[in-house]
Amino acid sequence: MPANDPSLRQTEPFDRQPGQTADAEPVTEHLPGPRLALLFVVSMVSATGNTAMQSVMPSIGTQLRVSDTAISLAFTLSALLWAVFAPYWARRSDQRGRKAMMTLGLAAFSIHFLLGGFVLWLGLAGLIGGMIALVIFAVVRLLNGALGSATSSAVQAYVASRSAPADRTRVLALIASSMGLGTVIGPGLAPLLVLPVVGLAGPFIAFALFGFVTLAALRLYLPHDRPAFAGHGDIAPPPLMPGSAMPETGEPEDEPAPPPESKPPRLRWADPRVRGWTGAGACGGVAQVALISITGFLVLDRLGLRGDPHAGAAPVGLVMMCGAFATLLAQWGLIPMLRPGPRTAVISGMALAALGLTIWALAQDLHTIALGYSIASLGFGLHRPGFTSGASLAVSRREQGQVAGMVSSLFGAVYVAAPLTVWLYNTHPATIYLALPVLCLAAALAPSFGTRLAPAA
Repeated sequence: MPANDPSLRQTEPFDRQPGQTADAEPVTEHLPGPRLALLFVVSMVSATGNTAMQSVMPSIGTQLRVSDTAISLAFTLSALLWAVFAPYWARRSDQRGRKAMMTLGLAAFSIHFLLGGFVLWLGLAGLIGGMIALVIFAVVRLLNGALGSATSSAVQAYVASRSAPADRTRVLALIASSMGLGTVIGPGLAPLLVLPVVGLAGPFIAFALFGFVTLAALRLYLPHDRPAFAGHGDIAPPPLMPGSAMPETGEPEDEPAPPPESKPPRLRWADPRVRGWTGAGACGGVAQVALISITGFLVLDRLGLRGDPHAGAAPVGLVMMCGAFATLLAQWGLIPMLRPGPRTAVISGMALAALGLTIWALAQDLHTIALGYSIASLGFGLHRPGFTSGASLAVSRREQGQVAGMVSSLFGAVYVAAPLTVWLYNTHPATIYLALPVLCLAAALAPSFGTRLAPAA
């Protein structure tokens, strides 16, 4: 669309000059409250829906009479696509605008939840076979894997590029915490949405409608930011802590931005600045994915609820909600209060996670399972901001978009391990119980194997 199109000027929040990009809007001391609230909800929707889905899928799989491993496999290809496409959408948002990418990702989330819920309802109602329903559901999930990852990095980039440096850490922490809040709301609401007509598919239908309402609000109230020229804006990952910039290494916030036409060299996974942090993210991420993937089945087994799947939704949701509260305690309480550096956050987080995983593995009742899951989640709540901030602070400002894409890709890639961990739980449980603390130890040690270099300009 031409830059001088009158219709564009009516929706653009500023007039761009040649060479400006989607990030060229003059920063203000504070983002407008209503706009920040809308971005908070946009970021929260996906986490709320996905954790609600995770809390009911073990019961759905039991009622469909499909194996636990098959349930976890239904998420694997979607997670793999998420890992592949996350860096692409991160770069694409620099060229097409943040709002367009948020719209794309949120629409994909809502449509796939609606279609997935309908297919699962057909299977639960006996209108199609259980395995057929699960296969179709897995195919529908590919829509979210390919397109859904466009939302999160676009929201972070929108906030980072429209807030003053002094306020940026606070607002990015607020946006990052929206996902944590979503992980509390999702499992808490899921059992309440198991309705008489749609049954266990109820949470899918409800959160699809929530997504469509949020999408409409996004389209109506968020200003357009379509760039007149291609750009390479920064995409900031979730910060280590709100209200404080305490890098162990990194560049100052007031570093002058590079010329618009400059392009940083491609950041590689083997880059010595980031490989230790991505290694910590991979090891800890696999351990966390295993915990999330197995817990629903473990609750059903330890409480003897395999024969009554509907009764299993509430205790599974309770355990996951306790873990989500613990994660919020880490990100909203411990990190702002203690202000740990990235390395300290990773090491302390993995120590807590290993302790929690041990309690979780030995637990025989609901309260002990919830205790172990909560302690482990507290540890992972420290670990994730620790390694993302460590990776971000290790590279230059021009490379922030690339490292954010790598981190987002890593979050999706670790879910590929979910089927293996569930299979080990069902066939060799002692192996998985021992392997998870070992992964936590590896994650704690991994940053020491990366060479920390000062970021280049």
